[in-house]
Amino acid sequence: MGIIRADIELANPAKPELKPLAVQALVDTGAMTPCIPEHVAVQLALEPIEKREVRTADEKRHVVPYVGPLRIRFENRTCFTGALVIGETVLLGAVPMEDMDLVVSPANHTITVNPESPNIPSAIVKLG
Repeated sequence: MGIIRADIELANPAKPELKPLAVQALVDTGAMTPCIPEHVAVQLALEPIEKREVRTADEKRHVVPYVGPLRIRFENRTCFTGALVIGETVLLGAVPMEDMDLVVSPANHTITVNPESPNIPSAIVKLG
């Protein structure tokens, strides 16, 4: 499938006076949680919530800050989440992609809104 990238906007909803950041994110459907570099966490004044242990692709374990709140926007979709502070690239994981109802477009090497629900995100919810 190759490397998938997407233009997204990151913001701190707790500090609306700070300008959002337009960034290009690496899309990784194998990762659950978004990851951001330290300089992005600093620019958005994201507060550490706790520490989390992560294992990177080289099998090494790291203890990293989990920060938030983080607002992620892609086209006409928005989600709110936390992020792990690690690496030099913004990484968009599966959880925000599911929350915003986004799908991978391998032919274009990007993501897109779900064509089955182009105007508002949809979700599967099981009650009871």
